Amino acid sequence: VFGVTRNPWKLDRTPGGSSGGAAAAVAAGLGPIAEGSDGGGSVRIPASLSGVVGFKPSQGRIPRHPNQNAWATLSVHGPLARTVADAALMFAVMAGPDDRDPLCAGDTGEDFLAAAQGDASLRGLRVAWTPDFDGVVPVDPEVREVAEAAVRAFEDLGAAVTPASPDVRKARAIFEVVATYPRHTTLAPHLAEWREHLDPVLLRRAEHLGRFTAADVAQAEVERTALCLGMAKFFQSCDLLVLPTTAVPAFSTAGYPREVAGRPITSPYADDIWLLTMAFNLTGQPAISVPCGWTADGLPVGLQIVGRRLADALVLRAAAAFEAARPWAASRPPL
Repeated sequence: VFGVTRNPWKLDRTPGGSSGGAAAAVAAGLGPIAEGSDGGGSVRIPASLSGVVGFKPSQGRIPRHPNQNAWATLSVHGPLARTVADAALMFAVMAGPDDRDPLCAGDTGEDFLAAAQGDASLRGLRVAWTPDFDGVVPVDPEVREVAEAAVRAFEDLGAAVTPASPDVRKARAIFEVVATYPRHTTLAPHLAEWREHLDPVLLRRAEHLGRFTAADVAQAEVERTALCLGMAKFFQSCDLLVLPTTAVPAFSTAGYPREVAGRPITSPYADDIWLLTMAFNLTGQPAISVPCGWTADGLPVGLQIVGRRLADALVLRAAAAFEAARPWAASRPPL
């Protein structure tokens, strides 16, 4: 309808999605903040590829009314901004109680802006680091190198950094069922009418979704529960988890990458490489993407900071401390 949305840093590259227009607008200086929704990484992915901050709060922090499916548990709203403080301020305005959302966490009385403007030291915090979920996700070597260099800032800020990863080997299969069966319910009645107007990849995906049975959905939710419990146990041994936000930098607007780090990407939407973000939609933790460096081609790389569920203030504090140690907000795309 509106044409291709382009990345301000390199106009033949995508800004990511699905909140790509919001991220591109903030990166290009069209406004200081924007709102997005994140059901698998759709705030954090474009933030990473476009060189801005993108925050996915804990599930339940921001009310989702109006929403025809009030019990949906993957997608959350969140801010995109040039700085962590701006993102924290927008989040503070968006968060809060709403009786129309049965999953709303309510008001915990925390000052999220103060968290992003407070102590820049991370002394005493235990930070886990993984570049790829123990080899589960193929990661571009340049992205890995930039992220590994960025992690040293956490040590400089006083944190104890240890290589460690939660077990997310089943997460992609769980996500495929949990995230997509509602879409089939929505699209199925209209496929005959819309078939000639749908993108071929979207059409194949919509038809593919119809194979899931009620038993498949029930089993996926059981496995998701186990994944959530495993993630909660993982965070008993650390305060934060740090990892690349995306496995690749911004890629061509012509299509998804078909190979990353020597591994073929076979899924139509390259789901193989989005597990770095989508895992935390399944388990509900707060996660923020902050710019952490650049590729040789001048493309931004994002670092993801994840905390325990409802530890949004700590995630914002850590992101702000990293921002102070490795400032980026003065960088502007060559428009």
